[in-house]
Amino acid sequence: MRILLSLTCLVLTFISFNPCNAEQAQTISNSLSIDHVLQKIYEWGNGAQGLQEAHIQISGPIVVAGVLCFIASSISSAGGIGGGGLFIPILTIVASLDLKTASSLSAFMVTGGSIANVMCNLRATNPKLGGKSLIDYDIALLSEPCMLLGVSVGVICNLVFPEWLITMLFAVFLTWSTSKTCNSGVVFWKIESEERRKNDGFEGLEKGLLEDESSEEREEGVQVEKEKEKVKSIEEQVMVPEENIRVRIPWLKLVVLLLVWFSFFSLYLLRGNKYGQSIIPMEPCGVGYWIISSAQVPLALFFTAWIVYRKESHQDQNLMQEDSCLSSNGPSNKLIFPMMALLAGILGGVFGIGGGMLISPLLLHVGIAPEVTAATCSFMVFFSSTMSALQYLLLGMDHIETALILALICFVASLIGLLVVQKAIQSYGRPSLIVFSVSIVMTLSIVLMTSFGAIRTWKDYTSGRYMGFKLPC
Repeated sequence: MRILLSLTCLVLTFISFNPCNAEQAQTISNSLSIDHVLQKIYEWGNGAQGLQEAHIQISGPIVVAGVLCFIASSISSAGGIGGGGLFIPILTIVASLDLKTASSLSAFMVTGGSIANVMCNLRATNPKLGGKSLIDYDIALLSEPCMLLGVSVGVICNLVFPEWLITMLFAVFLTWSTSKTCNSGVVFWKIESEERRKNDGFEGLEKGLLEDESSEEREEGVQVEKEKEKVKSIEEQVMVPEENIRVRIPWLKLVVLLLVWFSFFSLYLLRGNKYGQSIIPMEPCGVGYWIISSAQVPLALFFTAWIVYRKESHQDQNLMQEDSCLSSNGPSNKLIFPMMALLAGILGGVFGIGGGMLISPLLLHVGIAPEVTAATCSFMVFFSSTMSALQYLLLGMDHIETALILALICFVASLIGLLVVQKAIQSYGRPSLIVFSVSIVMTLSIVLMTSFGAIRTWKDYTSGRYMGFKLPC
Protein backbone atom coordinates (compact mmCIF):
# COMPACT_ATOMS: atom_id res chain seq x y z
CA MET A 1 0.00 0.00 0.00
CA ARG A 2 2.85 2.39 0.80
CA ILE A 3 4.41 1.61 -2.58
CA LEU A 4 1.16 2.46 -4.37
CA LEU A 5 0.81 5.72 -2.43
CA SER A 6 4.39 6.62 -3.26
CA LEU A 7 3.75 5.98 -6.96
CA THR A 8 0.70 8.22 -6.79
CA CYS A 9 2.73 11.02 -5.23
CA LEU A 10 5.46 10.62 -7.87
CA VAL A 11 2.90 10.82 -10.68
CA LEU A 12 1.35 13.95 -9.24
CA THR A 13 4.78 15.51 -8.66
CA PHE A 14 5.91 14.74 -12.21
CA ILE A 15 2.75 16.17 -13.71
CA SER A 16 2.91 19.28 -11.55
CA PHE A 17 6.58 20.19 -12.07
CA ASN A 18 7.23 19.04 -15.62
CA PRO A 19 7.15 22.16 -17.85
CA CYS A 20 5.86 20.13 -20.79
CA ASN A 21 2.79 19.14 -18.77
CA ALA A 22 1.84 22.57 -17.48
CA GLU A 23 -1.54 22.37 -19.19
CA GLN A 24 -2.23 18.96 -17.61
CA ALA A 25 -1.29 20.31 -14.19
CA GLN A 26 -3.74 23.16 -14.70
CA THR A 27 -6.38 20.63 -15.78
CA ILE A 28 -5.85 18.61 -12.59
CA SER A 29 -6.09 21.79 -10.52
CA ASN A 30 -9.35 22.70 -12.21
CA SER A 31 -10.72 19.16 -11.93
CA LEU A 32 -10.01 18.99 -8.21
CA SER A 33 -11.33 22.45 -7.36
CA ILE A 34 -14.21 22.52 -4.90
CA ASP A 35 -16.72 24.12 -7.27
CA HIS A 36 -15.89 21.68 -10.05
CA VAL A 37 -16.15 18.67 -7.73
CA LEU A 38 -19.52 19.81 -6.35
CA GLN A 39 -20.84 20.39 -9.86
CA LYS A 40 -19.69 16.93 -11.04
CA ILE A 41 -21.24 15.33 -7.96
CA TYR A 42 -24.53 17.05 -8.70
CA GLU A 43 -24.43 16.00 -12.36
CA TRP A 44 -23.49 12.45 -11.36
CA GLY A 45 -26.49 12.16 -9.07
CA ASN A 46 -29.04 13.60 -11.46
CA GLY A 47 -27.67 12.16 -14.69
CA ALA A 48 -27.56 15.61 -16.30
CA GLN A 49 -24.94 14.43 -18.77
CA GLY A 50 -26.43 11.00 -19.30
CA LEU A 51 -26.56 11.28 -23.10
CA GLN A 52 -23.45 13.34 -23.74
CA GLU A 53 -20.37 11.85 -25.34
CA ALA A 54 -17.17 12.77 -23.57
CA HIS A 55 -13.95 12.87 -25.59
CA ILE A 56 -11.40 10.95 -23.55
CA GLN A 57 -7.74 11.88 -23.94
CA ILE A 58 -4.71 10.79 -21.96
CA SER A 59 -4.32 13.64 -19.50
CA GLY A 60 -3.39 14.31 -15.90
CA PRO A 61 -6.87 13.65 -14.44
CA ILE A 62 -7.16 10.39 -16.41
CA VAL A 63 -3.76 9.25 -15.09
CA VAL A 64 -4.71 10.12 -11.50
CA ALA A 65 -8.07 8.34 -11.90
CA GLY A 66 -6.26 5.29 -13.29
CA VAL A 67 -3.90 5.17 -10.30
CA LEU A 68 -6.80 5.50 -7.84
CA CYS A 69 -8.78 2.79 -9.66
CA PHE A 70 -5.69 0.56 -9.54
CA ILE A 71 -5.57 0.93 -5.74
CA ALA A 72 -9.34 0.43 -5.41
CA SER A 73 -9.25 -2.71 -7.57
CA SER A 74 -6.36 -4.24 -5.63
CA ILE A 75 -8.26 -3.77 -2.36
CA SER A 76 -11.61 -4.96 -3.73
CA SER A 77 -10.24 -8.09 -5.37
CA ALA A 78 -9.17 -9.63 -2.07
CA GLY A 79 -12.78 -9.71 -0.89
CA GLY A 80 -14.15 -10.98 -4.19
CA ILE A 81 -16.25 -7.86 -4.82
CA GLY A 82 -16.29 -5.79 -7.97
CA GLY A 83 -15.43 -2.31 -6.72
CA GLY A 84 -17.93 -0.45 -8.90
CA GLY A 85 -18.96 1.62 -5.88
CA LEU A 86 -15.48 3.17 -5.99
CA PHE A 87 -14.80 3.22 -9.75
CA ILE A 88 -17.78 5.37 -10.77
CA PRO A 89 -17.12 8.19 -8.24
CA ILE A 90 -13.43 8.24 -9.19
CA LEU A 91 -14.11 8.41 -12.93
CA THR A 92 -16.88 10.97 -12.52
CA ILE A 93 -15.25 13.32 -10.02
CA VAL A 94 -11.52 13.01 -10.75
CA ALA A 95 -11.53 12.28 -14.49
CA SER A 96 -14.55 14.57 -15.20
CA LEU A 97 -16.41 11.91 -17.19
CA ASP A 98 -20.17 11.89 -17.60
CA LEU A 99 -22.30 9.29 -15.86
CA LYS A 100 -22.99 7.19 -18.95
CA THR A 101 -19.31 6.95 -19.91
CA ALA A 102 -18.21 6.29 -16.32
CA SER A 103 -20.77 3.50 -15.91
CA SER A 104 -19.72 1.78 -19.14
CA LEU A 105 -16.02 2.00 -18.26
CA SER A 106 -16.74 0.75 -14.75
CA ALA A 107 -18.47 -2.36 -16.17
CA PHE A 108 -15.33 -3.24 -18.13
CA MET A 109 -13.09 -2.53 -15.13
CA VAL A 110 -15.13 -4.81 -12.88
CA THR A 111 -15.02 -7.45 -15.61
CA GLY A 112 -11.22 -7.22 -15.82
CA GLY A 113 -10.86 -7.65 -12.07
CA SER A 114 -13.37 -10.52 -11.92
CA ILE A 115 -11.54 -12.38 -14.70
CA ALA A 116 -8.35 -12.27 -12.61
CA ASN A 117 -10.26 -13.51 -9.55
CA VAL A 118 -11.89 -16.40 -11.41
CA MET A 119 -8.58 -17.43 -12.99
CA CYS A 120 -6.95 -17.63 -9.56
CA ASN A 121 -9.89 -19.26 -7.78
CA LEU A 122 -11.03 -21.73 -10.44
CA ARG A 123 -8.40 -24.29 -9.43
CA ALA A 124 -7.83 -23.06 -5.88
CA THR A 125 -8.69 -25.60 -3.19
CA ASN A 126 -9.04 -25.72 0.56
CA PRO A 127 -7.41 -28.76 2.24
CA LYS A 128 -9.59 -28.18 5.33
CA LEU A 129 -12.65 -28.92 3.19
CA GLY A 130 -11.25 -32.17 1.87
CA GLY A 131 -9.63 -30.56 -1.15
CA LYS A 132 -12.84 -29.11 -2.53
CA SER A 133 -12.86 -26.04 -4.74
CA LEU A 134 -13.05 -22.65 -3.04
CA ILE A 135 -15.86 -21.67 -5.42
CA ASP A 136 -19.19 -22.96 -4.14
CA TYR A 137 -21.01 -23.63 -7.40
CA ASP A 138 -24.19 -24.61 -5.57
CA ILE A 139 -24.48 -21.17 -3.94
CA ALA A 140 -23.77 -19.53 -7.30
CA LEU A 141 -26.48 -21.62 -9.00
CA LEU A 142 -29.05 -20.88 -6.31
CA SER A 143 -28.25 -17.17 -6.19
CA GLU A 144 -27.55 -16.02 -9.74
CA PRO A 145 -31.12 -16.02 -11.23
CA CYS A 146 -32.59 -14.07 -8.32
CA MET A 147 -29.66 -11.67 -8.22
CA LEU A 148 -30.09 -10.81 -11.92
CA LEU A 149 -33.82 -10.31 -11.35
CA GLY A 150 -33.15 -8.17 -8.29
CA VAL A 151 -30.79 -5.89 -10.22
CA SER A 152 -33.51 -5.14 -12.79
CA VAL A 153 -36.06 -4.41 -10.06
CA GLY A 154 -33.53 -2.24 -8.21
CA VAL A 155 -32.76 -0.19 -11.32
CA ILE A 156 -36.47 0.63 -11.70
CA CYS A 157 -36.66 1.57 -8.01
CA ASN A 158 -33.62 3.79 -8.51
CA LEU A 159 -35.50 5.73 -11.19
CA VAL A 160 -38.64 6.04 -9.05
CA PHE A 161 -37.21 6.79 -5.58
CA PRO A 162 -36.14 10.35 -4.71
CA GLU A 163 -32.47 11.06 -4.06
CA TRP A 164 -32.88 11.65 -0.33
CA LEU A 165 -34.58 8.26 0.16
CA ILE A 166 -31.87 6.40 -1.77
CA THR A 167 -29.15 8.12 0.26
CA MET A 168 -30.89 7.36 3.56
CA LEU A 169 -31.49 3.69 2.67
CA PHE A 170 -27.91 3.33 1.46
CA ALA A 171 -26.46 4.83 4.64
CA VAL A 172 -28.63 2.74 6.97
CA PHE A 173 -28.27 -0.61 5.22
CA LEU A 174 -24.59 -0.41 4.33
CA THR A 175 -23.68 0.88 7.80
CA TRP A 176 -25.47 -2.08 9.36
CA SER A 177 -23.89 -4.45 6.85
CA THR A 178 -20.41 -3.02 7.42
CA SER A 179 -20.74 -3.35 11.20
CA LYS A 180 -21.81 -6.99 10.79
CA THR A 181 -18.87 -7.64 8.47
CA CYS A 182 -16.42 -6.05 10.92
CA ASN A 183 -17.88 -8.12 13.75
CA SER A 184 -17.47 -11.26 11.64
CA GLY A 185 -13.87 -10.29 10.94
CA VAL A 186 -13.18 -9.79 14.65
CA VAL A 187 -14.75 -13.18 15.47
CA PHE A 188 -12.67 -14.94 12.81
CA TRP A 189 -9.55 -13.11 14.06
CA LYS A 190 -10.14 -14.26 17.65
CA ILE A 191 -10.71 -17.85 16.53
CA GLU A 192 -7.49 -17.78 14.51
CA SER A 193 -5.58 -16.24 17.41
CA GLU A 194 -6.88 -18.92 19.79
CA GLU A 195 -5.84 -21.69 17.40
CA ARG A 196 -2.37 -20.20 17.03
CA ARG A 197 -2.07 -19.78 20.80
CA LYS A 198 -2.97 -23.42 21.36
CA ASN A 199 -0.49 -24.59 18.75
CA ASP A 200 2.28 -22.43 20.22
CA GLY A 201 1.43 -23.67 23.71
CA PHE A 202 1.62 -27.31 22.71
CA GLU A 203 4.96 -26.77 21.00
CA GLY A 204 6.38 -25.02 24.08
CA LEU A 205 5.09 -27.76 26.37
CA GLU A 206 6.70 -30.46 24.24
CA LYS A 207 10.04 -28.66 24.22
CA GLY A 208 9.97 -28.23 28.01
CA LEU A 209 9.14 -31.87 28.60
CA LEU A 210 11.93 -33.01 26.30
CA GLU A 211 14.48 -30.85 28.14
CA ASP A 212 13.50 -31.96 31.69
CA GLU A 213 12.72 -35.64 31.21
CA SER A 214 14.86 -38.50 32.48
CA SER A 215 16.03 -41.48 30.45
CA GLU A 216 12.84 -43.44 31.24
CA GLU A 217 10.76 -40.43 30.33
CA ARG A 218 12.68 -40.14 27.09
CA GLU A 219 11.72 -43.71 26.21
CA GLU A 220 8.13 -42.84 26.96
CA GLY A 221 8.57 -39.71 24.86
CA VAL A 222 9.69 -41.87 21.96
CA GLN A 223 6.51 -43.92 22.28
CA VAL A 224 4.48 -40.70 22.41
CA GLU A 225 6.21 -39.47 19.27
CA LYS A 226 5.36 -42.74 17.53
CA GLU A 227 1.72 -42.36 18.54
CA LYS A 228 1.75 -38.78 17.29
CA GLU A 229 3.16 -39.93 13.98
CA LYS A 230 0.30 -42.41 13.66
CA VAL A 231 -2.25 -39.69 14.42
CA LYS A 232 -0.50 -37.36 12.00
CA SER A 233 -0.66 -39.98 9.26
CA ILE A 234 -4.39 -40.36 9.85
CA GLU A 235 -4.86 -36.57 9.71
CA GLU A 236 -2.89 -36.45 6.49
CA GLN A 237 -5.30 -38.97 5.02
CA VAL A 238 -8.24 -36.78 6.01
CA MET A 239 -6.66 -33.45 4.96
CA VAL A 240 -5.73 -33.98 1.37
CA PRO A 241 -2.27 -32.66 0.48
CA GLU A 242 -2.41 -29.75 -1.94
CA GLU A 243 -0.06 -31.42 -4.42
CA ASN A 244 -2.38 -34.45 -4.63
CA ILE A 245 -5.55 -32.43 -5.07
CA ARG A 246 -7.11 -32.56 -8.50
CA VAL A 247 -9.86 -30.03 -8.88
CA ARG A 248 -12.82 -31.39 -10.77
CA ILE A 249 -14.61 -28.55 -12.49
CA PRO A 250 -18.37 -29.24 -12.49
CA TRP A 251 -18.99 -28.65 -16.17
CA LEU A 252 -22.71 -29.39 -15.95
CA LYS A 253 -23.18 -26.69 -13.32
CA LEU A 254 -21.22 -24.26 -15.48
CA VAL A 255 -23.48 -25.09 -18.42
CA VAL A 256 -26.55 -24.32 -16.30
CA LEU A 257 -25.01 -21.02 -15.16
CA LEU A 258 -24.26 -20.11 -18.77
CA LEU A 259 -27.84 -20.99 -19.70
CA VAL A 260 -29.15 -18.67 -16.98
CA TRP A 261 -26.73 -15.95 -18.09
CA PHE A 262 -27.67 -16.27 -21.77
CA SER A 263 -31.41 -16.24 -21.02
CA PHE A 264 -31.26 -12.97 -19.07
CA PHE A 265 -28.77 -11.48 -21.51
CA SER A 266 -31.15 -12.16 -24.40
CA LEU A 267 -33.98 -10.39 -22.58
CA TYR A 268 -31.73 -7.40 -21.83
CA LEU A 269 -30.73 -7.09 -25.48
CA LEU A 270 -34.34 -7.33 -26.69
CA ARG A 271 -35.53 -4.81 -24.12
CA GLY A 272 -32.72 -2.29 -24.55
CA ASN A 273 -32.44 0.69 -22.22
CA LYS A 274 -34.67 3.63 -21.40
CA TYR A 275 -33.00 5.72 -24.11
CA GLY A 276 -34.32 3.42 -26.85
CA GLN A 277 -31.05 1.60 -27.56
CA SER A 278 -31.93 -1.99 -28.51
CA ILE A 279 -31.08 -4.59 -31.12
CA ILE A 280 -34.67 -4.41 -32.41
CA PRO A 281 -36.84 -1.30 -33.01
CA MET A 282 -38.71 -0.67 -29.78
CA GLU A 283 -40.33 2.34 -28.20
CA PRO A 284 -38.43 3.46 -25.07
CA CYS A 285 -40.44 2.41 -22.02
CA GLY A 286 -43.28 1.26 -24.25
CA VAL A 287 -45.54 -1.78 -23.91
CA GLY A 288 -42.97 -4.14 -25.41
CA TYR A 289 -40.30 -2.78 -23.09
CA TRP A 290 -42.33 -3.60 -19.99
CA ILE A 291 -43.52 -6.99 -21.29
CA ILE A 292 -39.95 -8.13 -21.85
CA SER A 293 -38.92 -6.68 -18.47
CA SER A 294 -41.73 -8.58 -16.73
CA ALA A 295 -40.61 -11.83 -18.39
CA GLN A 296 -37.59 -11.85 -16.06
CA VAL A 297 -39.82 -12.73 -13.08
CA PRO A 298 -41.10 -16.12 -14.35
CA LEU A 299 -37.66 -16.83 -15.81
CA ALA A 300 -35.93 -16.35 -12.45
CA LEU A 301 -38.63 -18.32 -10.61
CA PHE A 302 -38.38 -21.17 -13.11
CA PHE A 303 -34.60 -21.50 -12.86
CA THR A 304 -34.59 -21.19 -9.05
CA ALA A 305 -37.40 -23.70 -8.56
CA TRP A 306 -35.79 -26.16 -10.96
CA ILE A 307 -32.37 -25.88 -9.29
CA VAL A 308 -33.84 -26.28 -5.79
CA TYR A 309 -35.93 -29.24 -6.93
CA ARG A 310 -32.92 -30.98 -8.47
CA LYS A 311 -30.90 -30.46 -5.33
CA GLU A 312 -33.57 -31.61 -2.92
CA SER A 313 -34.56 -34.67 -4.94
CA HIS A 314 -30.94 -35.75 -5.64
CA GLN A 315 -31.95 -37.00 -9.08
CA ASP A 316 -28.77 -35.75 -10.68
CA GLN A 317 -25.75 -36.00 -8.38
CA ASN A 318 -23.44 -34.56 -11.03
CA LEU A 319 -25.51 -31.40 -11.18
CA MET A 320 -26.20 -30.92 -7.49
CA GLN A 321 -23.87 -32.80 -5.16
CA GLU A 322 -24.23 -32.05 -1.49
CA ASP A 323 -21.71 -29.37 -0.56
CA SER A 324 -20.20 -28.95 2.89
CA CYS A 325 -20.97 -25.22 2.89
CA LEU A 326 -24.63 -25.96 2.31
CA SER A 327 -24.90 -28.85 4.73
CA SER A 328 -22.63 -28.73 7.75
CA ASN A 329 -21.37 -25.17 7.70
CA GLY A 330 -24.44 -23.44 6.39
CA PRO A 331 -28.20 -23.38 6.84
CA SER A 332 -30.24 -26.31 5.68
CA ASN A 333 -32.88 -24.15 4.05
CA LYS A 334 -31.61 -23.68 0.48
CA LEU A 335 -34.11 -20.88 -0.18
CA ILE A 336 -32.06 -18.58 2.05
CA PHE A 337 -29.51 -18.08 -0.71
CA PRO A 338 -31.98 -17.04 -3.45
CA MET A 339 -33.65 -14.67 -0.99
CA MET A 340 -30.31 -13.12 -0.03
CA ALA A 341 -29.35 -12.82 -3.71
CA LEU A 342 -32.67 -11.13 -4.55
CA LEU A 343 -32.20 -8.65 -1.70
CA ALA A 344 -28.59 -7.96 -2.70
CA GLY A 345 -29.58 -7.50 -6.34
CA ILE A 346 -32.42 -5.08 -5.53
CA LEU A 347 -30.26 -2.99 -3.20
CA GLY A 348 -27.37 -3.07 -5.67
CA GLY A 349 -29.66 -1.80 -8.43
CA VAL A 350 -31.16 0.89 -6.19
CA PHE A 351 -27.77 2.16 -5.01
CA GLY A 352 -26.03 1.75 -8.38
CA ILE A 353 -23.34 -0.63 -7.12
CA GLY A 354 -22.53 -4.28 -7.72
CA GLY A 355 -24.35 -6.99 -5.84
CA GLY A 356 -21.08 -8.58 -4.72
CA MET A 357 -20.53 -5.85 -2.14
CA LEU A 358 -23.88 -6.69 -0.60
CA ILE A 359 -24.08 -10.48 -0.86
CA SER A 360 -20.58 -10.99 0.58
CA PRO A 361 -21.56 -9.73 4.09
CA LEU A 362 -24.74 -11.81 3.94
CA LEU A 363 -22.82 -15.01 3.17
CA LEU A 364 -20.39 -14.27 5.98
CA HIS A 365 -23.33 -13.63 8.31
CA VAL A 366 -24.83 -17.09 7.68
CA GLY A 367 -21.52 -18.81 8.42
CA ILE A 368 -19.81 -19.34 5.06
CA ALA A 369 -16.01 -19.40 5.39
CA PRO A 370 -14.21 -16.19 4.27
CA GLU A 371 -12.19 -17.95 1.55
CA VAL A 372 -15.31 -19.60 0.10
CA THR A 373 -17.27 -16.33 0.32
CA ALA A 374 -14.63 -14.34 -1.55
CA ALA A 375 -14.17 -16.96 -4.29
CA THR A 376 -17.92 -17.50 -4.77
CA CYS A 377 -18.72 -13.77 -4.86
CA SER A 378 -16.00 -13.11 -7.43
CA PHE A 379 -17.41 -15.96 -9.53
CA MET A 380 -20.91 -14.44 -9.40
CA VAL A 381 -19.58 -10.94 -10.12
CA PHE A 382 -17.92 -12.34 -13.25
CA PHE A 383 -21.30 -13.33 -14.73
CA SER A 384 -23.07 -10.08 -13.85
CA SER A 385 -20.20 -7.81 -14.94
CA THR A 386 -19.66 -9.56 -18.28
CA MET A 387 -23.37 -9.18 -18.98
CA SER A 388 -23.20 -5.42 -18.36
CA ALA A 389 -20.00 -5.01 -20.39
CA LEU A 390 -21.37 -6.91 -23.40
CA GLN A 391 -24.61 -4.93 -23.29
CA TYR A 392 -22.68 -1.66 -23.47
CA LEU A 393 -20.54 -3.06 -26.27
CA LEU A 394 -23.42 -4.33 -28.43
CA LEU A 395 -25.52 -1.19 -27.90
CA GLY A 396 -22.89 1.06 -29.46
CA MET A 397 -20.49 1.95 -26.67
CA ASP A 398 -17.79 4.54 -27.36
CA HIS A 399 -14.22 4.64 -26.03
CA ILE A 400 -13.67 0.88 -26.35
CA GLU A 401 -9.87 1.25 -26.34
CA THR A 402 -9.96 3.24 -23.09
CA ALA A 403 -12.29 0.65 -21.56
CA LEU A 404 -9.92 -2.18 -22.49
CA ILE A 405 -6.91 -0.31 -21.07
CA LEU A 406 -8.70 0.32 -17.76
CA ALA A 407 -9.90 -3.30 -17.69
CA LEU A 408 -6.29 -4.44 -18.14
CA ILE A 409 -5.19 -2.13 -15.31
CA CYS A 410 -7.83 -3.62 -13.00
CA PHE A 411 -6.86 -7.13 -14.13
CA VAL A 412 -3.24 -6.56 -13.08
CA ALA A 413 -4.29 -4.78 -9.87
CA SER A 414 -6.60 -7.66 -8.93
CA LEU A 415 -3.83 -10.21 -9.50
CA ILE A 416 -1.46 -8.21 -7.29
CA GLY A 417 -4.11 -7.80 -4.59
CA LEU A 418 -4.96 -11.51 -4.63
CA LEU A 419 -1.31 -12.58 -4.50
CA VAL A 420 -0.55 -10.22 -1.61
CA VAL A 421 -3.56 -11.34 0.43
CA GLN A 422 -3.01 -15.04 -0.29
CA LYS A 423 0.64 -14.69 0.69
CA ALA A 424 -0.37 -12.97 3.92
CA ILE A 425 -2.92 -15.71 4.67
CA GLN A 426 -0.32 -18.43 4.11
CA SER A 427 2.27 -16.62 6.23
CA TYR A 428 0.05 -15.64 9.15
CA GLY A 429 -2.77 -18.18 8.81
CA ARG A 430 -5.47 -15.50 8.99
CA PRO A 431 -8.27 -15.79 6.39
CA SER A 432 -9.99 -12.99 8.32
CA LEU A 433 -7.85 -10.59 6.25
CA ILE A 434 -10.37 -11.19 3.46
CA VAL A 435 -13.21 -10.02 5.71
CA PHE A 436 -11.32 -6.87 6.68
CA SER A 437 -10.65 -6.16 2.99
CA VAL A 438 -14.39 -6.24 2.33
CA SER A 439 -14.93 -3.95 5.33
CA ILE A 440 -12.45 -1.39 3.97
CA VAL A 441 -14.17 -1.22 0.57
CA MET A 442 -17.62 -0.95 2.17
CA THR A 443 -16.46 1.80 4.53
CA LEU A 444 -14.98 3.81 1.65
CA SER A 445 -18.19 3.34 -0.33
CA ILE A 446 -20.28 4.57 2.62
CA VAL A 447 -18.14 7.70 2.98
CA LEU A 448 -18.06 8.50 -0.75
CA MET A 449 -21.60 7.72 -1.84
CA THR A 450 -23.36 8.95 1.31
CA SER A 451 -21.46 12.25 1.21
CA PHE A 452 -22.18 12.67 -2.49
CA GLY A 453 -25.84 11.82 -1.96
CA ALA A 454 -26.12 14.39 0.83
CA ILE A 455 -24.55 17.06 -1.40
CA ARG A 456 -26.89 16.25 -4.29
CA THR A 457 -29.92 16.30 -1.99
CA TRP A 458 -28.94 19.68 -0.58
CA LYS A 459 -28.43 21.17 -4.04
CA ASP A 460 -31.80 19.81 -5.17
CA TYR A 461 -33.42 21.39 -2.11
CA THR A 462 -31.75 24.79 -2.52
CA SER A 463 -32.46 24.89 -6.27
CA GLY A 464 -36.14 24.08 -5.78
CA ARG A 465 -36.07 20.83 -7.77
CA TYR A 466 -38.82 18.26 -7.35
CA MET A 467 -37.81 15.85 -4.57
CA GLY A 468 -40.69 13.38 -4.59
CA PHE A 469 -41.25 10.04 -6.28
CA LYS A 470 -40.83 9.99 -10.07
CA LEU A 471 -42.07 7.91 -12.96
CA PRO A 472 -39.62 5.22 -14.21
CA CYS A 473 -39.61 6.80 -17.70
